Amino acid sequence: MPMTVSCKKLDPRAKLPVYATPGAAAADLCALLDEPLTIAPMQRVLVPTGLAIELPSAECVALVYARSGLSIKHGLCMANGVGVIDSDYRGELRVPMINLSDEAYTVQPGERVAQLCIAPVWQAAFVPAQTLSETDRGTGGFGSTGTV
Repeated sequence: MPMTVSCKKLDPRAKLPVYATPGAAAADLCALLDEPLTIAPMQRVLVPTGLAIELPSAECVALVYARSGLSIKHGLCMANGVGVIDSDYRGELRVPMINLSDEAYTVQPGERVAQLCIAPVWQAAFVPAQTLSETDRGTGGFGSTGTV
């Protein structure tokens, strides 16, 4: 049974998130623009969606991801990697995008610009420690587990 997420249109032109296929893990978010928006190479923009959401509890989070087609074909990515929408946020969902390509890209009004995924959250109780358990990996990071 799907989780219920209240979604408020802040503008009547806004489109509710939609799952593209029955097996999709994330729903598409669409740009709410008055006119096409051209993003120059290396330019960062904040693309409005005209939507606000209410997650059912603090036990879930909404995560905003880049659309793979836009990123691989046109170099459009999330400027912050992944957007985190906390359960107590009620403002507009806006998509921070960056154009990493060498060519400008024009976002059209209503275009799918990102994906919204709802995921569980477990808040941790962080406690000070003098030591941590030993592992084979230890403190090795950034490429320490082998070659790519």
